[in-house]
Amino acid sequence: MKTILIIGIGAGDPAHVTMQAVEALNRVDVFFMLEKGADKDSMVALRREVCRRYIKDHPYRIVEAPSPSRDPAPADYLAAVDALNRDKQAAFAAMIERELGDGQCGGILAWGDPALYDSTIRNVAAIAEQGGLTYEVIPGISSVQTLTARHRIPLNRIGKPVEITTGRRLRDGWPAGADTVVVMLDGEETYNRFVGQNLEIYWGAYLGTPDEILIAGALDQVVDEINRLRSAARQAHGWIMDTYLMRKRA
Repeated sequence: MKTILIIGIGAGDPAHVTMQAVEALNRVDVFFMLEKGADKDSMVALRREVCRRYIKDHPYRIVEAPSPSRDPAPADYLAAVDALNRDKQAAFAAMIERELGDGQCGGILAWGDPALYDSTIRNVAAIAEQGGLTYEVIPGISSVQTLTARHRIPLNRIGKPVEITTGRRLRDGWPAGADTVVVMLDGEETYNRFVGQNLEIYWGAYLGTPDEILIAGALDQVVDEINRLRSAARQAHGWIMDTYLMRKRA
């Protein structure tokens, strides 16, 4: 039987790695990584740095494969995501079959926490259904936790609900009953739609990394600064990873 450990490694700072994750890292014989191109080399570099920093006196190998691409503006979003995950499953399955021996332990390092807006668990579970493979999940510090910590705010107000969603879903309107909304995977700067609605925003990009950017305040007052810095950062790095929290002003 082969074993895969899905290990959450935090939002970008190697210091986010938990002691449980360190123990898991030191069980792994082969790490599997999907490389996303030159623009996102820093994401692979972080994974390599985590291994270098925390694995002691335990031999390991790193195996990489190109990450499947997808249409950034598909006509059917869910179908496109399903197709992307099938391609990722095939890529991981091929590496596991070729590179991991029976009785060995493989590792996949998940950005943030594997349970939050990440398909690694689903993909590995689909592979495990074919037999000969078991898997474990080690939680990590998510970008949501990092965002609230860096802004020094609680995630929720007392007795109030929180909704975690995407920009794609938020463009349909403020979620019914939600006091606080946390937005991930927003490629459309959806917060702009809520100017004039008496909201506050806590925004962060490249959280936990040396390139981290933080902005907070009344949305109407800081939205132009967020747009300017977000555009400049995307142009400078070739990509952007941001998360933000909005809530009704007291």
